Amino acid sequence: MEEVSTGALVPLVKPVMSPSTPVAPTEAAGSADEETAEEVGVSEMDKDTLCPICMQIIKDAFLTACGHSFCYMCIITHLQNKSDCPCCGVYLTHNQLFPNRLLDKLLKKTSAHQISKTASPVEQFHQALEQGCEVSIKELDTLLSLLTEKKRKMEQDEAERNMKILMEFLNRLKMQKVDELNETQNDLQYVKEDINVVERHRIELYRVRDRYSVKLRMHVDDPMATKPRTSLVGKSSSGLVSSSRKIQGGMASGNLQNKQLDGRGQASSQSLHRKDALTGLDSQCINQPGVAIVRKKRIHSQFNDLQQCYLQKRRQLVTQPHKQDERNTNVMHREGYSAGLADFQSVLTTFSQYSRLKVIAELRHGDLFHSANIVSSIEFDCDDELFATAGVSRRIKVFDFSSVVNERAEVHSPVVEMSTRSKLSCLSWNKCTKNHIASSDYEGIVTVWDVNTRQSVMEYEEHEKRAWSVDFSRTEPSRLVSGSDDCKVKVWCTNQEASVLNIDMKANICCVKYNPGSSIYIAVGSADHHIHYYDLRNTSHPLHIFSGHKKAVSYVKFLSNNELASASTDSTLRLWDVKKHLPVRTFRGHTNEKNFVGLSVNSEYISCGSETNDVFVYHKEISKPVTWHKFGSPDVDDLDDDIGPYFISAVCWKSDSPTMLTANSQGTIKVLTLSA
Repeated sequence: MEEVSTGALVPLVKPVMSPSTPVAPTEAAGSADEETAEEVGVSEMDKDTLCPICMQIIKDAFLTACGHSFCYMCIITHLQNKSDCPCCGVYLTHNQLFPNRLLDKLLKKTSAHQISKTASPVEQFHQALEQGCEVSIKELDTLLSLLTEKKRKMEQDEAERNMKILMEFLNRLKMQKVDELNETQNDLQYVKEDINVVERHRIELYRVRDRYSVKLRMHVDDPMATKPRTSLVGKSSSGLVSSSRKIQGGMASGNLQNKQLDGRGQASSQSLHRKDALTGLDSQCINQPGVAIVRKKRIHSQFNDLQQCYLQKRRQLVTQPHKQDERNTNVMHREGYSAGLADFQSVLTTFSQYSRLKVIAELRHGDLFHSANIVSSIEFDCDDELFATAGVSRRIKVFDFSSVVNERAEVHSPVVEMSTRSKLSCLSWNKCTKNHIASSDYEGIVTVWDVNTRQSVMEYEEHEKRAWSVDFSRTEPSRLVSGSDDCKVKVWCTNQEASVLNIDMKANICCVKYNPGSSIYIAVGSADHHIHYYDLRNTSHPLHIFSGHKKAVSYVKFLSNNELASASTDSTLRLWDVKKHLPVRTFRGHTNEKNFVGLSVNSEYISCGSETNDVFVYHKEISKPVTWHKFGSPDVDDLDDDIGPYFISAVCWKSDSPTMLTANSQGTIKVLTLSA
């Protein structure tokens, strides 16, 4: 125990032995033996200094009458429960405990020795000074100069590191800003070029309008402006006219005078009509500034989205020049008019020309006092002449569209009505066979109906749970696909009684849709928040999984062969590029958290319902709504008290026209059209 040093420790710098300095083997071996012996002694002593109860270094050591040492608190706690020694079991009481001051002193020295072994040189020097180690002024000056030099070097290194980090940041920022500047300069160049092009075409339009106005006024001022052409005809047939005058005599001249008077009357009447027409044109021109102001406001309200759309189209055609050749075939060619500018002008025109949805017809799907009136699906046939509705009323009703729009009847009767065994979830008209329509219902049955005979053609009962969606292929009319809560997608053929293909998935299927350009690709919306895009030639794995929605995907619809729109109960719509497997845009504005509210698309617009009983319309290039229409509030006093708020339940565009069908959970169906 006395081998342990009890004095203050002065920091020592171990000499660096050069290779040329010989070391005696005996000295090296002796020092190694001493270090080993010291380590063994310390380790053995460490074991002896542990409390037998807590197995930690003894604190406030107390010795028992039997010669064992413990922590004071450990042995006191033990004696409260038992009256014996924890080591030997001899009878023991509180009166047989004595302070072990020698062991406490040794433990303190051992602790100081261990701390000195693990302490850094600075800590050891600090401890030495605190313990009164004597150091000369010369030694202190030397230490201070060394420390000052070390501090200066560390500060220099730190400053260099900071400068290096700052320089790296500034260089990266410079590169980023240079890229942004180049991009901005390129964008500015596009804008300047397009301004010049548009200004030239605008001047041309003004000139054409002026020429047209001059010609129109000439016709108004001189109703006989076509006289020279008549005189030429008269000259060529002067012989016939003169001979006829000679034969007819005076009566002929009298008739000619009457005809001239009639001609003057007709000319004056025509001049009045032309003046009215010109007045109408002038009034139209007067009203046009007001329309222009409204359209400007509409553009300014969505300026950021429109700006992004313009720059995207202009940059895309520069980075992908082969696309310009493809688009030039679809865009009217003008001198200096780029395809990107033409595309954007089309977007700007279609976006700004409509500001509201106008109701042009309305009808009831069922009894006003019947609660089961929710229209789950509404679809046009291939010619847009008929539309069919289906829902929880267990009936498929087919209406004549022209009759609904043109006849102002209080109640519109369906031209065809077919009863079903279960509530219906979805309808799909055959795109080639006009009289065939498919339905899916809550019992999982997929049925193909003949509208003419009002009878079912085929019934498929393989789904084990509710079928949410069904869709006919456009390119192969005998094929249709369905999806169900049984997590299965099934492909059917109208010529076979059993399914021809089955896809097992891990989550409930909410919607299915064929790609309009091919019968081998389908999009599947699922409760797992994803859209699975399949190639039916290999269904072991989806071609791609589109992720982004936060809740179940309730609808999928194709705008074109490459553009897919989806709706979800996360209150968003999303647009995807199925060819590049990329997200394009997210649309927000409506509310949809739990119900199927409908989704319909055409080449430019996307419409959907909302749980606020509104119909929303989006332009595919703009993320905010173009317009919306709220269904009238029903008279809830006459209905059941437990009926919740009404919501839009189905929407359907009439091909690429601005007209659409909408229905809500009350059973009200409206024909809406986009209007300025």
